[in-house]
Amino acid sequence: MTDFSLLILPEQPDDGPAIERLYERTFGPGRFARTAYRLREEIAHRRELSFTARIGTLMVGSSRLTPIRIGTAPALLLGPLTIEPPFRGRGIGRGLIEASLEAAKKAGAKLVLLVGDEPYYGRMGFKRVPRGKVTLPGPVDADRILVAELAPGAFDGVSGPVRPDWAVR
Repeated sequence: MTDFSLLILPEQPDDGPAIERLYERTFGPGRFARTAYRLREEIAHRRELSFTARIGTLMVGSSRLTPIRIGTAPALLLGPLTIEPPFRGRGIGRGLIEASLEAAKKAGAKLVLLVGDEPYYGRMGFKRVPRGKVTLPGPVDADRILVAELAPGAFDGVSGPVRPDWAVR
């Protein structure tokens, strides 16, 4: 995968400040206006399903999963996924996503939604959601709404607005 010693580790409670600095460097202040960010700011992510990537003591990436509902169906929202720019293209993002999806599946989750590029995320099992089947609470390019089924057929019959899942704490 890489030519350096990479560790993918579960997110720890004291990782929060370093992750926020990573978001600030990689996404800048524009991140606060994004629809997916607005959804995530309303509810805490599930730390047990979220991971960091480290090279030695340097945090170079992070992935988080946040509980949502699509209509009435429970799901998780992947993101933010971020990698320090000098370390992109080395499989770190894929490693973080695979760790998060595996943990989510073991925890009994059946669906993971994200807003992103299908050519990249499609390699990890995400597929474009048909237009109009899912709506997010803000502007978003409908062609970038993707879903991964962690159980066969889990997305069958699922539709509706996406909102935070307050039942999961």
